[in-house]
Amino acid sequence: MSPLFDSLYARRGRLSIAPEYLPRAQIVQILYDVPSERRLCEHLEYNLLLRWFVGLPLSEAVWHPTTFTKNRDRLLTSDVAGAFFEHIRTQAEARRLLSREHFSVDGTLLEAAASLKSFRPRNKEEDNPSNRPGSGGSRNPEVDFRGERRSNQTHCSSTDPDALLAKHSPGERARLAYAGHLLVENRHGLIISSALTRATGGAEEAAALQLLTQEKERRPGRVTVGADRGYNTRSFVYAARALGITPHVAEKKKFSAIDQRTTTWEGYGVSMRRRKIVEEAFGWMKTVGGLGKLRHRGLAKVRAVFTFTCACFNLVRLKNLEAELALR
Repeated sequence: MSPLFDSLYARRGRLSIAPEYLPRAQIVQILYDVPSERRLCEHLEYNLLLRWFVGLPLSEAVWHPTTFTKNRDRLLTSDVAGAFFEHIRTQAEARRLLSREHFSVDGTLLEAAASLKSFRPRNKEEDNPSNRPGSGGSRNPEVDFRGERRSNQTHCSSTDPDALLAKHSPGERARLAYAGHLLVENRHGLIISSALTRATGGAEEAAALQLLTQEKERRPGRVTVGADRGYNTRSFVYAARALGITPHVAEKKKFSAIDQRTTTWEGYGVSMRRRKIVEEAFGWMKTVGGLGKLRHRGLAKVRAVFTFTCACFNLVRLKNLEAELALR
């Protein structure tokens, strides 16, 4: 990635931090679940191994934590994260660890870095909880939302306007969130491609078809894709078949978009067992990768962090696969 970083480095003006330092530090933060950039800079001060990985010489001082904020739009963008992800994917493909025919797709909600107290009416700018009677002007006032009807059409978060109120199931509590989507291969569970969208409720099908379309451009052959019941709709099944993809979605008892022409095949049962492997990626990204509660705001920043985390998951997966293959 040196040519990409060289193009991002300024040719004039005061010397800045080397562009490759910050993406490497971002990888360290994800792999070791460091909660903040400030804590990350503290680790780089005394941990020589992390300093060696980042490439920071002992003679140079660790940069200030606000350097991440100032360079996030230049060095930690989704373009840089996407290039890094593609290089990791190319390494896995060169080692023949990727399946060329069988994939699984799924989506999940990522809780935004915004409180429900910031979810306020769009047409009432003066409706500030800190200005309500009894709040005392506190930054964290007591707010009672009982009896108030709130939706994404009438309300918006003042902290993170891109985050939307969403929930995965009827019995789950609603929260401000983004929607993350993954396409994984069924052999080893490596992430093939990813996408992050706003949690509109209908973004899963559109994002899945977009990921499948990109994969079909790489692999023109016949492929299958496993998915849960949420993708068992006529629109998704017909669109997938139009792309030359066999949809192995979980069958419904009523109004199922697939029939026995698909479910009686032996490969369908294999896809139903292997489709849950995508949950391993989501689980790692939320528990270890720091996506259980997002730390950044705005669709562009969250998308870049999401892509970086997908690449880090593949790195860990590749290391474990190499260790398993060496023992055989």
